[in-house]
Amino acid sequence: MHYQSQQHRQKHATQKKIKTAIFYCLTAIFFCWSTANLATIAQNTGQGGLNGREMRNLLDRGNLTEAVTRIELDWEEDYQKYFKQDFGARAKTAAEISKTLSRLAVQTKKRPALIYAIPRTDQLELILILPDRPPILHSIPSAKQQNLVAVVKEFNSEITNPRKINTTSYLESAQKLYQWIIAPLETDLQTAKIETLLFCVGEGLRTVPLAAMHDGQQFLTQKYSISRIPAFKFTDSNYADLKNTQVLAMGASNFSETANKEPLPAVPLELSAIARQWPGQFFLNEDFTIVNLQSQRLQQRYGIIHLATHSEFRPGTPNNSYIQFWDTQLTLNQMRDLKWQNPPLELLVLSSCRTALGNPEAELGFAGLALQSGAKSALASLWYVSDAGTLALMTEFYQQLKSSTPKDAPIIKAEAMRRSQIAAIEGKLTIENRQLRSSRGETPLPPSIPKLDSKNLSHPYYWAAFSIIGSPW
Repeated sequence: MHYQSQQHRQKHATQKKIKTAIFYCLTAIFFCWSTANLATIAQNTGQGGLNGREMRNLLDRGNLTEAVTRIELDWEEDYQKYFKQDFGARAKTAAEISKTLSRLAVQTKKRPALIYAIPRTDQLELILILPDRPPILHSIPSAKQQNLVAVVKEFNSEITNPRKINTTSYLESAQKLYQWIIAPLETDLQTAKIETLLFCVGEGLRTVPLAAMHDGQQFLTQKYSISRIPAFKFTDSNYADLKNTQVLAMGASNFSETANKEPLPAVPLELSAIARQWPGQFFLNEDFTIVNLQSQRLQQRYGIIHLATHSEFRPGTPNNSYIQFWDTQLTLNQMRDLKWQNPPLELLVLSSCRTALGNPEAELGFAGLALQSGAKSALASLWYVSDAGTLALMTEFYQQLKSSTPKDAPIIKAEAMRRSQIAAIEGKLTIENRQLRSSRGETPLPPSIPKLDSKNLSHPYYWAAFSIIGSPW
C-alpha cells in the first residue's frame, strides 16, 4: 500500500509538471502572436484607425491638418487593399488641397469645397475644406454609426423601390441625412459661395444617393453640383474643356447567347443620340467587344468612352464586379490593364449599372471606379434605372455638357449632371405618349421600350442613381 501511494504521488507530480509546461508554452505562443499582430490589436482596442483614440485626440485638439492626412492615408489603404494595386499618388496636405480648390474656382468659375464625412462609433465627424481657408470641423453626436447606418439603409430602400415612385416615402430619411451631413456646414458653404461639393466619405456612405438628400424645400442637387471621390490624392485636379472632345460610344441592345443577359432595347437610340450631339464613333451589339474598343482607341484619341450595357458592382473581390461586353465580361480587376489613362481619358460613362448598396466591397468598387479604370472622371448609376429613364438622363447629360456659350466658362461634368437632374425634378424631362421630351425637343421611343407607368421622371428613383465619381471638373 505504501508503494502504491508513493507511485500515485509521483504520477500526480508528473501530470502537474506537464500541465505547467503546457501553460507556459501557450503563454509563449500567445505572446509571439500578439507581438506580430500588435497593430491589429491596437486598432481593435481603440488605439488606431479612424475609429480609434488617436483620431479622437487629433479632433479634440483641433489638429485638422494631421487628421486630414490620416484620413487620406487610411482610405488610400482601403482602396489599395481592395484593388491590390499601389496607385502611387502623392499625399496632399489640407493647405495644398485648399489652394488647389482655389485655383479650380478661378479656372472653372465654380467655387468648390471638399467634405470629409467620417462615420465613428460615437458620432459623425465632418471636416470641410474651402478654397484658401483653414479646415473646419463639425461633430454630430446624434449621427453615431449605428443611427447613421439605419437611416442610410432606410433611405436606400425607399428611394430604390419602383413601387413607390408615386410617393414621397423617401423624404423622412432624406431630410435626416441632410440635417446630419449638410446642415452643420450650410452657413460656411453659403458664406464661401460654394457651388460644387466633393464628398470623400467612409464606409457605409460610399453608395448613398447624395443628390437626393433634402433640406425640406429642395434636393441637394438643386443647390450644388456633386461628385464623390475615394481620396483627394487620387483626384485629377487638371481642368480641361470638353467641348471638342471625341466620344467613343458602344453598347448592346441584345447580347450573345453565352452572355445570358437581358436585352436593353433603348441602347441604339441612346448611342445614336450621343452621336448626333458629339463627334466620334458608335458601335452596337457584335461590334461591342473589348478588342474593338482597344483598336478604336489606337486609331483615335477619344476623351469620352460611353458604354451602354449591364455593369455590376458586387460583394467580394474586384473580379466579382464587371462590365458586360457583347460576348464577354471585363472584370473590375482587369480594367487597369487596358491603360485607359494613356492617352488620358476624361470621362468613362457606364449608363446601366447596378450596385450592392450597403456592401463594403461593392462600395469600394463603385467609389473607386474612376481610380481603377484610369479615367479622370466616371459617371455611373447606383441601381438599374428603367431603359427609358436611362435614355432620358443620358441624352440630357450630353446636351448639357455642351450647352455653354463662347462667353461662358465651359460646363463641368458635375454641373452637367446637376442640370440634367434638375430638368427631371422640374418636369422638363418627361416621357408621354411614347415621346421623350428633353431640352433637345421630342424623340419618338421605339415600341420595344416598355411603357412607363409614370409620365414624368421627377421621382429620385429615376435621377438620383446617377453619380459623378472622381473629378467633378
